[in-house]
Amino acid sequence: MSYKDIIKICFSLFFTFSFIVSEGQTSISWLTKYEKSGGTETPSYKETIEFCKRLSRNSSLVKYTSFGYSGEGNELPLLIIDKNKNFSPESVKESGNAVLLIQACIHSGEPDGKDAGLALIRDMVIEEKKIDLLNNVTILFIPILNVDGHQLSNKYNRINQNGPTEMGWRANATNLNLNRDYLKSESPEIIAWHHLYNNWEPDFFIDCHTTDGADYQYVATYAMETFGNMSEDITKWQKNKFIPFLERKMKQSSQPIFPYVSFRNWHDPRSGLYSKASSSMISQGYTALTNRPGLLIETHMLKSYRTRVEATYNMLMYTLSYLNNNSKKLQRILEKEDLRIKELSENRTTVPLSFSLDMNDSTKVSFKGIDYDVKKSDITNGDWFTYHPEEDKTFKIYYFNTNIPEHLTTVPYAYIIPPQWKDVKEKLDIHGVEYYILDKESKVEVLSYNINNPKWSNKPFEGKIKLTYDVDTISRKLIYPKGSYIIYGDQQKIKVAMHLLEPYSDNSLLSWGYFNSVFEQKEYGESYVMEPILRKMLNDNPKIKAEYESKKKKDPDFANSPWKQINWFYMQTSYGKQNIKLYPIGKIMDKSVLQKLKEFTVSH
Repeated sequence: MSYKDIIKICFSLFFTFSFIVSEGQTSISWLTKYEKSGGTETPSYKETIEFCKRLSRNSSLVKYTSFGYSGEGNELPLLIIDKNKNFSPESVKESGNAVLLIQACIHSGEPDGKDAGLALIRDMVIEEKKIDLLNNVTILFIPILNVDGHQLSNKYNRINQNGPTEMGWRANATNLNLNRDYLKSESPEIIAWHHLYNNWEPDFFIDCHTTDGADYQYVATYAMETFGNMSEDITKWQKNKFIPFLERKMKQSSQPIFPYVSFRNWHDPRSGLYSKASSSMISQGYTALTNRPGLLIETHMLKSYRTRVEATYNMLMYTLSYLNNNSKKLQRILEKEDLRIKELSENRTTVPLSFSLDMNDSTKVSFKGIDYDVKKSDITNGDWFTYHPEEDKTFKIYYFNTNIPEHLTTVPYAYIIPPQWKDVKEKLDIHGVEYYILDKESKVEVLSYNINNPKWSNKPFEGKIKLTYDVDTISRKLIYPKGSYIIYGDQQKIKVAMHLLEPYSDNSLLSWGYFNSVFEQKEYGESYVMEPILRKMLNDNPKIKAEYESKKKKDPDFANSPWKQINWFYMQTSYGKQNIKLYPIGKIMDKSVLQKLKEFTVSH
C-alpha cells in the first residue's frame, strides 16, 4: 500500500468520524457512499437505486417508484416525499401542499445534486432533523435523469472538473444532451419527464449542475428566469422575495452565490459579464413557458467535490425552507397567472419568442474572482489563462443583463394543423398541449408563412441539421381536411405551443427540420419545353426580365448554370406554384372564423 493510499484512508476515516460528530446521531449504516468516502466518491446507478429503495422501506414518508425507462431500458428513478403519506398528484393537490421537483444528473458527470439530495432526504425522513421542512411541501426527487450516461462512469469523463473520483457521461445512450431536448423532446428520458411534469404540475423546479468556464471564488452560481420571459408577478416574486432570501442564507453559511454568468470574452472575467433569458430547449427555460419558477444550481467545477455537494445541499435546504413558509403565496400567484395566460388570445396579447442582450445597458458589479494571467500560447497561438488560486481578487466589472424581447407575436385564437403532420401531433401529446379534431373538411381563412432562403447547418446539433430561414407572413384561405388538429389559444400551454409552431421561435419544429419536405421541388420543366416559354416571358414582361438580369449579376453560380436559369423561369409560371416553401400550419386570427369552425370540431 502506498503512502498516498494510507493518507487517503486516514482522511476518509477522519471525515466519516467528524461527520457523525457534527451531524449528531447519523449512524454509519445510513451514511451515503459519498459520505463514507470522505466526500470523494459518488454511488453507481445500482447503489443509488438501492439507497432510494432503502429509504422507502424504512420511512413511511417516502415512496420509491420509476417514471419511465431510458433508451437502454433502465428505470428512471423517482422518490416522492410527503409528510402526510400522499403519493399521488390528486391526493397532494387535495392536501394543499406545494410540489417541488428536484432533478439531478441530467448531465451524469455532474452528480452533486444526487448526493446532496439523498443526504437531505435521509436527514429529514430517517434522522428527523429537518422534518418540519415537509410541513407544506411535497418533494419529487429524480436522483439520476440520464441513467444511461451514468452507467458510463469513469475517471476520464470531465477533464475540467475536480472530482468525484469517477463520474458519468454528459449525454445519453444516443449521445443526446438531455438539457437541449425539452422542446423537441426526442429522447425517451425527456418524454418520460414531460409525462411526470404534466401529471404533477409542480409549483417550483430545481435542476442541479456543475459548470465549466473560468475560475472564481463562488462555490455556486444560480439562474432564474427574471429577464421578461415570465409574468410580472412571478418575476417580482423571484427577484424581490426568493432570490434575496437564498443569497442571504448562503452568505450566512459562508457560501456566497452569484448569478450564473457568461463572459464577454470566453474565460476572461475582466471583459465583462452577461446573463441572458434561457432558451426553451433547456430545463428552466422550458418551465418558464408553463409559468413555473425554475432554479438552476451551477456548482463550480474546480472546487472540491465535498465543497460543491455541501453548497448544493444548502441551496436545496434553503429553497425548501422558503417554499415551506411561503407556499400559499406562491400558489396564489401561480393560480392567477394560469388563469391570465388563458386570456392572452382573447386580449390580443403579444408575447416574445426570443430575446437579445442589450450591450448598451450595463451596471458595474463586484465579482469575487481569482487573479489570473493571460498570455499567448507558443504552440496554438491562442490565449492561455493561468489562474492563481491563492490570490482572491474582487473585480469591479460591467454586467450586462438587460434582455430585449424579439419577434413579438400576437397569441392566435387557434392554430390549425393538417392531419398528415402526425409527428407534430405527437409533440403536442408529449407536452400536454390540448387540441381538438376537425370533423368536416373546411375552407379556413388563416394567417400563415412563406419560408424563404432556407439554409441548413453543415453539421448536426443534437441529432438534427438545424435550419435558418427568412419568413414572410401571408393571409389566405386554405382547405383543411377532416381530421385536422385545432389548438385553441385559451389554454395554459399556449406559450409552449407557440414555441413549437411559430417559425420565429429559435426552437420551433420548423427550425429542427420537421418540415423539411416543404422545401423539396417535385416537378420540373425540361429545356425543350421551357426555351420557347422563357423567351416569350422576357419579351412580354419587363419586370421578369429585370429580375432575371439582376439575379445573373448578383449570383455567379446562377449565371453559370443553364439548369438553374431554366428552373427559375419555370418557377415563375403557374406550373411552378406548388406551395413550395409554404408553411402548412395556419393561425386563426379572426374570432368569428374560430366560432364558425367550432361547430365542426370534436374532442380527441
